[in-house]
Formats: sequence, C-alpha cells, structure tokens
Amino acid sequence: MLERPTKVLELSVKPIVLKLGGSVITRKEKPLAANLRAIRRLANEISSAEAAPLVVVHGGGSFGHPLAKRYAIKEGYKKKASQAFGFAVTHQAMVTLNKMVVDALIQHNVPAVAVAPSSCIVTKSGRITTMSKEPLKKLLQIGFVPVLYGDAVLDADVGFTILSGDQLIAYLATCLDAERIIVGIDVDGLYTADPKTDSSARLVSHVTLRELKVMRQHIEEAKVVTDVTGGMLGKIEELIPSIEKGAAVLIVNAAKPKNVYKALKGEKVIGTLIEKG
Repeated sequence: MLERPTKVLELSVKPIVLKLGGSVITRKEKPLAANLRAIRRLANEISSAEAAPLVVVHGGGSFGHPLAKRYAIKEGYKKKASQAFGFAVTHQAMVTLNKMVVDALIQHNVPAVAVAPSSCIVTKSGRITTMSKEPLKKLLQIGFVPVLYGDAVLDADVGFTILSGDQLIAYLATCLDAERIIVGIDVDGLYTADPKTDSSARLVSHVTLRELKVMRQHIEEAKVVTDVTGGMLGKIEELIPSIEKGAAVLIVNAAKPKNVYKALKGEKVIGTLIEKG
C-alpha cells in the first residue's frame, strides 16, 4: 500500500491530478510509437478546459514497458553492465515521450514543464520514500503545469526499479491534497468484466471504497485477473489513501474525444466515479 507522505503541501486551491494512460498516447502494437494525433487532441482538451492548478502524469505504453521488461529494470540492479545501459535507455525513451507530450501542451498555450521522477524521487523496495516536493509546489503556485511520468528511478534497497505512473499519481494526490484524480485510459471505466472480450460486461458508473473492496474480494476469490477488472482494481488500490482523505477519482476513456475536457471541467461524462462514501 501507499506510504503516506509526512507533510502535506499547502496550496490556496486544491489541485487536480490527471493521468494519461500509455495505451492512449502510444501505439501498443509497435515499440516506441507515439500516438501523436491523440497527444495533440488531449493537449487541446487540457488547454480548453483551463483547469488549475493541474498536475499531469503519463504512462509509458510502447516506450517504457518493452525496454523495462527487456532489461528487467523492475527487478532491481543485478550488477550487470547491460542493466545499467537498460536503465539509461528506458529513462531516455520516457524522456522522448514526455517531450512529445510537453511540446504538444506548449503548442496549445499550456505552460507545461517536464519534471523527471528519476531526478527527484528515490524508492525503497519499489515504494516512494523520498521526493523533493518544494519545486513541484512552487511550479503549481506560479501557474505552471508540471508533467511527470512513469520512470526508471533509483531504489535504496535494490539499486533501481520502475516507478509506475499509478503509484506516482497516488503519491502526488496525497502529498498535494488533490481535490480530484482523473485517470484517462482506453476503456470507459471500471467494468464487471473485460468489455473487450466479454459482451456481458457492465460499466460500474459509481462505487464507494467499501463497494470497491467487496469487488476486489470477489475477483480474488474467483481468481479472475484482467487488465480491465483485476488489473484496474490493483491500480485503484494505490489511490485509496487519497480517496480516504476526500479526493474523488474519475476514470474515463481518454481515447474518446472531449472526455478529458469534460472531466477537467466537472461536466457529466461517461466513466467510473469513486468516492469515499
């Protein structure tokens, strides 16, 4: 589970944390292939919504995941030169994708600033223990939009590891006392089954923490784990501390035009809303 930061950064207005899934901004079928059309559309939606303060975090998709897997970065440093090289190329791949996202935001008049997690975060056994938060706080206070991403980071126990975008948004939302967390993925939200393979899958439009825990128990008992049900619930579990503090989580399909815009504006949108209850 997420370790609670020891200090909450105070901002005059509670920020929104927006996650752009790697499956939306890259093409999964081809390594190192960005979905530039989607990136530009999302940048336009973010610009048009004028939500502030705002933190953006994006996933790795076909940029970070294949390289991290090839060099076993998540398992830690085994004192192999090839792994050190793998850490470097994995990080650089994410820097490349991040630049495309930041460039698109700037082209749409959003004052986006890239923030590399590897330069300000250290984990311990894969969990964030240290983060230099003051620069991030100052960026938000001035009116910048920090853009972070899942990254290869240094780890106090295993040398280095992979920090997921899911853990990162959970940590940021907690330490920044976020008002809302918007998670943009490539399906409409949390389903009772995988809608890509099961025509009977039903979208769960609203769920409380208590109901979420019951769903998780049923999935574990049935030994059913999919990217959209079990996998999605695993991602949501990272956000439980923020939800307990009062932040609402909204999962929407960022692959569909205007959904991220509507979510940022607080307008009605198809998706899954998770609240403390």
